[in-house]
Amino acid sequence: MPIYAIEDRVPIIHADAYVHPDAVVIGRVTIGPRASVWPGAVLRGDYGAIEIGAGTSVQDGTVVHATAALDTVVGVEAVIGHLAHLEGCVIEDAALVGSGSVVLHRARVGSQATVAAGAVVTNGMQVPPLALAVGTPATIKEGRSDPQAIRHAMAVYLDNGRRYRTALRRMD
Repeated sequence: MPIYAIEDRVPIIHADAYVHPDAVVIGRVTIGPRASVWPGAVLRGDYGAIEIGAGTSVQDGTVVHATAALDTVVGVEAVIGHLAHLEGCVIEDAALVGSGSVVLHRARVGSQATVAAGAVVTNGMQVPPLALAVGTPATIKEGRSDPQAIRHAMAVYLDNGRRYRTALRRMD
């Protein structure tokens, strides 16, 4: 898998994490235990830092970046859907960021909140815990997240990470 240091910025990947061989990890990126990073995902900590918490999945094609002034922090047991874009934001524990969504600078997605597929959480927006953010730009629907669905998605990716660590093999 392509894992790169740049200057003194070196990735730290927990031994129990799964990073797919076609994911790219660059610079100051910390990936916690049982976390998973899937094909085509790019985590680029060339300026600020990126933190991916324990048990979190960063799915296929996702881009995670940080700025010189804004780190990107994803808590534990969060689910980051396919083709999402996170930059300079905080995703709290057990939150779900849906496929194709964007979460931008200084935004915060609260614990057990959901960013719907395709939503754009703009600079500085706060998605409260258990809320649902939908649309472009996102609007907030209080109390509309489904924590049970988030736990289910997280569990599927924990299992899949274990499965891939032992069963994936390249066929040339």
